[in-house]
Amino acid sequence: MTIQRVAAVQLCATDDVGRNLSVLENLIRRAADDGASAIFLPEAFSYIGSGRGKLAMAESAPGTGPAYTLLASLAEELCVDVIAGGFHEASPQPDQTYNTCLHITRDGELAASYRKIHLFDVALDDGTELNESRGTIAGNQMVTSELEVGLLGLTICYDLRFPTLFQDLMNAGCSVITVPSAFTKSTGAAHWHTLLRARAIECQSYIVAPAQHGAHNSRRVSFGHSLIIDPWGEVIAELPAGDGVITADLDSDRVISVRRQLPSSIHARPYERP
Repeated sequence: MTIQRVAAVQLCATDDVGRNLSVLENLIRRAADDGASAIFLPEAFSYIGSGRGKLAMAESAPGTGPAYTLLASLAEELCVDVIAGGFHEASPQPDQTYNTCLHITRDGELAASYRKIHLFDVALDDGTELNESRGTIAGNQMVTSELEVGLLGLTICYDLRFPTLFQDLMNAGCSVITVPSAFTKSTGAAHWHTLLRARAIECQSYIVAPAQHGAHNSRRVSFGHSLIIDPWGEVIAELPAGDGVITADLDSDRVISVRRQLPSSIHARPYERP
């Protein structure tokens, strides 16, 4: 049996990178003080603002920019793994970045890098319009990494609506999957809890979903409700609103127990499509 305490960080990022990173540092330190050895950050933790501003602050990973430098130094200083939700990674294209989830180990090294596959291009009835593909290059590779408690699957936000990615992560051996997000207020209220619990139940895996909350500017509001969910679909930690940290102890035996009781993965059968 392996038990690992993890934390999910929630904040409301703006277009002020320095302020965002200052808030983030305090929350990471709080999570480490709470005993977490793996700390998960939400999507776009260092910046939410204009596309031009995002291009100006994008960084390489690994690199010497302020966000990456801070995370690597904190990981090493606090002896924690940092799973950095949606890092604005510079790309070869002058007008586009990658939306990347990084796993930085406790020695400050980059262990894994996942570039978001499914990009959020929507026009909602509440007036929200987002066209992520305009300024972001989609990734095309599934990525896993190692935690003490088991294999970790990396996803970002809108990936949540594509269950085949989660099934492939489970089939690859993942017992923990992270979903760092900046879910819009309206879609979050309608679907956030339902989709996350469904992915946990289907994959019989822990889901760690750190989230953005609140009004980032006059046009964009995030739902909040960072969650940690167990392999049976039970919410074991939640932060509805505000900056903060939630923690939970993940137990490798819990995954084994759930999969033994209800062995759905070995019951899957091929079928013909019409």
